[in-house]
Amino acid sequence: MTRSNDPSNDNVAGKGLTVPCPQCQQPVAWTTDNAYRPFCSKRCKLIDLGAWADGSHRIPGEPHMDETELDELIDRLERGE
Repeated sequence: MTRSNDPSNDNVAGKGLTVPCPQCQQPVAWTTDNAYRPFCSKRCKLIDLGAWADGSHRIPGEPHMDETELDELIDRLERGE
């Protein structure tokens, strides 16, 4: 069976797909009727948003540069170093 990678695809949603809420792990119906998907509720959605806002959730990668480091990098690139 071939499924689209997009869970909002009507064919997938019509088959009763459920996913765990990323916050509380309760099963959530993945349908267009669920305004909070993949979350089960507005509360869980806001808790997750707050975690991103306060830095608890972050995408791994290089640490960000402060303004001084950025200026130094630009200067080195302009000098061809």
